[in-house]
Amino acid sequence: MAELDSPEEADLVAQWRDLLARHARTACLLDRELGEKHGLGMSEFEVLERLVEGCESGDKGLRVQELAPTVHLSQSALSRLIGRLEKAGLVTRAMCPVDRRGIQVALTEEGCRRYAEARALHREVLSLTLAEEP
Repeated sequence: MAELDSPEEADLVAQWRDLLARHARTACLLDRELGEKHGLGMSEFEVLERLVEGCESGDKGLRVQELAPTVHLSQSALSRLIGRLEKAGLVTRAMCPVDRRGIQVALTEEGCRRYAEARALHREVLSLTLAEEP
């Protein structure tokens, strides 16, 4: 028979389950709202935002290897996502100028515009879902 958790362990498990539930609620709402209103999924928005942040620091783009851990996707999943963004005209892919083995991803003007349009909704959903009491 399984051992019962101590009160401290039960509290940790409850906190973990609350975190999972909040993440699921936020991710589902972001996917639905961003998709319906801006044609973007949550992960697609996150990639655009990371590229915008990279541009603000003076970078002309980011390498896929640098981007993958920041958006919590495997390199193969990220490559597929970047392919969809490229097909939509939101990013470009090119060989990295300093390391020809790497692929550099950069925003297009359309990518910047779509990100800017979706940003307020993204922040609204985060405010709504993360301000909730557990």
